[in-house]
Amino acid sequence: MFQLVHRVSGALQRFREGMKTLGVLDAIRMHPDAFRPLFCHEPSPLTADVLEQLFEIRLSAVGRNKRRAEECVVAFWRDYLLDVEEQEGPLQLGGILAFATGANDIPPLGFSPLPSVVFLHELPLRQARHLPTANACINCLRLPVLKKFEDFKETMDFALKNTQGFGQE
Repeated sequence: MFQLVHRVSGALQRFREGMKTLGVLDAIRMHPDAFRPLFCHEPSPLTADVLEQLFEIRLSAVGRNKRRAEECVVAFWRDYLLDVEEQEGPLQLGGILAFATGANDIPPLGFSPLPSVVFLHELPLRQARHLPTANACINCLRLPVLKKFEDFKETMDFALKNTQGFGQE
């Protein structure tokens, strides 16, 4: 009770008095729904386009052989997001975001650092196949460089469905 109410009551009282000065507090009380977006964050539904725009794609330098393979994987990534949106909806798109960043929704102030996509060209020793990996501390998603969309989709689905997450499920 002390932490939530008594400790901040002075600051809240001064805030309320400041809002009364210009009649804002009365306007808020009369039209609470009109002011709700100013005071409460309501996450917008995730779409494939939103996720595509959110992630910064980090490609190799122009002219390198790796770049061509990465551009193919970028197309797979975009197609995968569209497939997930059509088949499973915003909930699974939130799962993709959580896999990469640890957050199911875009935070009110955005991400810092911005989410990024990098590419896994080499297969680690002791690993039988390429799987996507993520580092949620730096909001980085590492996508495997594969030649066929079906393989890409299979590895993405496997990784997302077999991830423990952050205790949110």
